[in-house]
Amino acid sequence: MNLQRNGHLTDNMERASRLRGIFETLYERNKDVPVIVEGKRDALALRELGLQGEILTLHSGRSIYDFCEMVSEKFQSVIILLDWDEKGESLNKALCRRLNGQWEEFSAFRALIKILCQKEIQDIEGIPKLIRRLEANETDWQ
Repeated sequence: MNLQRNGHLTDNMERASRLRGIFETLYERNKDVPVIVEGKRDALALRELGLQGEILTLHSGRSIYDFCEMVSEKFQSVIILLDWDEKGESLNKALCRRLNGQWEEFSAFRALIKILCQKEIQDIEGIPKLIRRLEANETDWQ
């Protein structure tokens, strides 16, 4: 039986590969479009995943209203990558309402990341570790 073609191991490698692909595309888009995350650890995780463009942290001492005003004045479009736990979902809805017309083009990034992370993690900061774990499962059997 070829473990790499059947079941769990292949699924894990495929998920890791798809996540890496999303972040390769995000890397390209982030050259021109800032990414909004909740906090510093999320920003560090995106740096670890290769993003080099502007990353804005929502928790930077401003109110959501003031943060959105700054974003609206400074940028035509943004990529919103907030966590998908209860707090993150609430913040995501608030930002999306206030930044209407600036984020919709890139909404698929967050949706795909949520799906690929399944229920294992609910935050951006956990993605590098998840990818490493998914990839390690494949090489453990070689």
